[in-house]
Amino acid sequence: MTETPKPDFAVPRHVGIIMDGNGRWARRSGLIRLRGHEAGIDAVRDTVEAAAEWGIEHLTLYAFSVENWQRPRTEVAGLMRFLEQFLRNEKAAMLRDGIRLRVLGRVADLPAGVQDQVRDVEAATAQCARMTLRLALSYGGRQELTDAVRKLAMEVAAGRLLPEDIDASTIESQLYDPQMPDPDLIIRTAGEVRLSNFLLWQASYAEFHFLDILWPEFRREHLLHALRDFDGRVRRFGKVLKQDPAAEEHPA
Repeated sequence: MTETPKPDFAVPRHVGIIMDGNGRWARRSGLIRLRGHEAGIDAVRDTVEAAAEWGIEHLTLYAFSVENWQRPRTEVAGLMRFLEQFLRNEKAAMLRDGIRLRVLGRVADLPAGVQDQVRDVEAATAQCARMTLRLALSYGGRQELTDAVRKLAMEVAAGRLLPEDIDASTIESQLYDPQMPDPDLIIRTAGEVRLSNFLLWQASYAEFHFLDILWPEFRREHLLHALRDFDGRVRRFGKVLKQDPAAEEHPA
């Protein structure tokens, strides 16, 4: 494990990571794509350990999107196998390190074995309070909002909710994890600079940090660099801050 000093500044409460580049790493290394996903597990493990050690309260990893179901069947099957093994193998470490697991997404779309592991680890770690690790699985921001709106429409149709009573807090109450705080920082690897349907509602005021390295290369020193970059940002949330001459140039 790389020796990396702990941050000497306040870390964000919630960090989200779009883990991109496993396939490109495998291709560059002359390997099949599944080997890239397998190599990415080490990056996940180091990142989770560092985040917990450094006091990040919430870490959300974009592990499998709804669009990923369109990949070749053999790749999807391999990914689900890795996921099931990861959950089984990391359960003891999560309990030891005080890490609670939560899963965001359409969990019912996952294979039965993965669903079983999700339920088992979520239940086992429910009382862990050091950090909450969320895995976005079969997840899409548009799908999350669609599911939320559908539930609200059913409440309206049943006469339990008036349309004029729907506001932002009502919508948030129907998201996959209403208790999840909005991400402060979103990191994306592999040189891509887009959200790719990740936390569309929650990321309204998140800061972004983009890296050219591929996900299997990501380690705690890269996380530290992103956290340091975040520490230098000025977050206005639409307000004009005192003694901030740049505020009028940047409405948000």
